[in-house]
Amino acid sequence: MVSIIVDELGLTYPVRTPLRLSAHVDRLRKGGTISGAGRTKFVTALDGVNFALAAGDRLGLIGSNGAGKTTLLKVLYGIYEPTAGRVKINGRVDALFNINLGFRREATGRRNIVLRGLINGWHPNEIDARMEDIIAFSELGEFIDMPYKVYSQGMAARLAFSVATSFNPEILLMDEWIGAGDASFQEKAKVRMNEMSKQAGIIVLASHNESLIKRVCNKVLVLEKGQVKAFADADSYFAAKPKA
Repeated sequence: MVSIIVDELGLTYPVRTPLRLSAHVDRLRKGGTISGAGRTKFVTALDGVNFALAAGDRLGLIGSNGAGKTTLLKVLYGIYEPTAGRVKINGRVDALFNINLGFRREATGRRNIVLRGLINGWHPNEIDARMEDIIAFSELGEFIDMPYKVYSQGMAARLAFSVATSFNPEILLMDEWIGAGDASFQEKAKVRMNEMSKQAGIIVLASHNESLIKRVCNKVLVLEKGQVKAFADADSYFAAKPKA
């Protein structure tokens, strides 16, 4: 059964910061160089994060810029290794962090569907079988045979979402951009995500758009400076939240 368990998750990484100008000057006066000059600081991006998700859950990640939302998604996807705690995931994971990831600007939308599918490990026959459904869902029409570089952000988002969800990933991680595009496509995306979750899937969506979180998610995780401030049922959380 598909699931995500995050237990006391922590992520700390080093950041090299340059020396101030006066330190550079002092070093040069003493016959030294400024190549690589600086000092190392350690940044704690995530600290003691705990939550668990089961089949059918759609989690909304809430927090200001720098709160740790995207970092958490990247840990769940395996891009970053945690420096503390553990992450246990059961299920096939796909992610939409960047609508341009895996797409070539000079290639057509149709060709990019093939390329994205191959990157995801799909067999060419599987891609061919799904091609027309992906194109129809994206609503790109004749643009599907035009270069990707002419697409608007909304068109690129529709194509990326259509490809990523065409094979019903068991766990889908998404970062903010799903809000791009017109209202009718957002409603289609919501219906598809609901269908995915009903088929024993999990969705984790990071967004500043609370109305989107309300429409899509059944749980919320609020992050502040890498720490969990709330993990709750979405309806209860928003009902208790003071009105702005």
